[in-house]
Amino acid sequence: RCQTPRIKGISTTVGQEQQVSTQEKQVPEDLEMPLARREMETLFHEQPETGNKYLEDTFLRSYLKTHLPPKVLEEVHQDLERFGNRLLTKVQALGWECELNPPVFRQFDAWGRRVDRIDTCSAWRSMKEISAQEGLIAEAYERRYSNWSRLYQAVKLYLFSSSSGGFNCPLAMTDGAAKVIESLGIPGSLKNAFDHLTSRDPKKFWTSGQWMTERRGGSDVANGTETVARKQPDGTYRLYGFKWFTSAADSDMALTLARIADAEGQCRQGSSGLSLFFLRVRDEEGRLNSIQVQRLKDKLGTRQMATAELWLQGATAELISAEGRGVASISNMLNITRIHNVIGAVSSMRRMVTLSREYACRRAAFGKLLKDHPLHMQTLARMEVQVRGAFLLLMEIVRLLGLAETSQASEQDQLLLRLLIPVAKLYTGKQASAVAVEAMESFGGQGYMEDTGVPVLIRDTLVLSIWEGTTNILSLDVLRSLAKSQGQVMAVFLASVQKKLDLALGTAELAPGVQRMREAVGSLTRFLEAAGSEPAVTLELAARDFSYSLARIYTGALLMEHAARPDASSTDTCAALRWCNQELCPVAAESGSGSYGAGAARQDSALVLGGSRL
Repeated sequence: RCQTPRIKGISTTVGQEQQVSTQEKQVPEDLEMPLARREMETLFHEQPETGNKYLEDTFLRSYLKTHLPPKVLEEVHQDLERFGNRLLTKVQALGWECELNPPVFRQFDAWGRRVDRIDTCSAWRSMKEISAQEGLIAEAYERRYSNWSRLYQAVKLYLFSSSSGGFNCPLAMTDGAAKVIESLGIPGSLKNAFDHLTSRDPKKFWTSGQWMTERRGGSDVANGTETVARKQPDGTYRLYGFKWFTSAADSDMALTLARIADAEGQCRQGSSGLSLFFLRVRDEEGRLNSIQVQRLKDKLGTRQMATAELWLQGATAELISAEGRGVASISNMLNITRIHNVIGAVSSMRRMVTLSREYACRRAAFGKLLKDHPLHMQTLARMEVQVRGAFLLLMEIVRLLGLAETSQASEQDQLLLRLLIPVAKLYTGKQASAVAVEAMESFGGQGYMEDTGVPVLIRDTLVLSIWEGTTNILSLDVLRSLAKSQGQVMAVFLASVQKKLDLALGTAELAPGVQRMREAVGSLTRFLEAAGSEPAVTLELAARDFSYSLARIYTGALLMEHAARPDASSTDTCAALRWCNQELCPVAAESGSGSYGAGAARQDSALVLGGSRL
């Protein structure tokens, strides 16, 4: 990008400098405009400047102080402060470089030979090295801090994500692949891959892809997967098919689903016909494993990362699940990548609110700083409440996951974790988009300018409601978790909420919030009792609002619990009460309006399609 020299109040590009300088000499001194001769004190708009992400995030630090054992807190505090400095002095610049230098696909070399090479910039490769050095995957599997290791990893990823130049995506899939291999008992054939995925050595560290989406389906892998696996005499398989979306196509390995062909070449359809495979993307010489790259996707955001369409033309792979158990085996990966999606959402929200806050302390309008305008600060405060709630929901999930991974989770903990993962993913994805757009507006026109970096954050945030399952897909998954547990999960959910509210009873300032929470829980309970006798379509129509209700109620309980700490601040109390002032149980409110009635589905279709030819 060209530099902009300061020429007495007029911003010029380098190519205009000589012309402007000549014109200045020709203009008589007494005819010059005052602005043209006045030295600029600064740019017209002050650039927001942030510091060490960890040290500036007082809410994060208060959470860690409350929950971590003292010895663990002492160690991680020192490392997080150091990591925060590295993010400030090194990683943020690399992230911007990744945005300015997206991957390039070179299909042929100079002599016409097909090479299908994806070239990434040096900053992207540096992100991979830093990820290994910081143990952004390894930390969760070394378990130096027992059940707190997963939470500590999540905190580092939360600090890293919004500065990572999109590298948080391959890390999500890498973590998911490591989790799948660990859940399989790390069989001998996969020990080498697991060691690479969890290595702290940049020369050994691998990233993994997650090749699920094909032309006929996104989330509907059961009916959309066409890839065929043919068994070879040596026990390996050859994969044939087309992958429509493969994020981080420059990864070292991938896990993918395929249908095993029998002796007659026939494949079983549906989810029971899917098996899970491991494959290396390239051999030791860097040649693709019988894979052809058709093109790189032209995306709205996450442009720093190579997302490709791939033809598998006999790619050598290893069957790692039981035959026909691919969907069940991949569920561990999906849980991890959905948690990473939540991490990305919360990290994005925190980054946008921090920038908006810093800008408000520097930008003057109508005779005073933005921070001195009450309406502006009310808007930022509402965003801050959303970030705090989302952060506590994230921490609750990784706390439960840490217990599960160290065999310390009760049956109730595991049921709650199963429910909260899709709830948190779908809700924080929507939260992040809303906060990002509101934060962009807080910058005025500057928020719309590409070189401020704000539009990059917007674009990269918008995908979070799509990755790892859209809002409606995950809302239906929430219903499945209820059905599978035969209602037990809701009993656990309500008991957990009540336990957290009980902690707030001794704090008088929180009484209004406790009352609103209890009313919301009562409304939710009544809805569930009534829905039990309704047709299936009623619950499906209510699925999104029901999931939102779970998210708001549980997050409210977490905020109340945090505000009930002995050393809680007035802002903790304020955030909890403000959260509880919203509609906490939208599913009950909509149920009363007839939105889920027998004729509602027909009315929806008529409303949407009535004026079309469909």
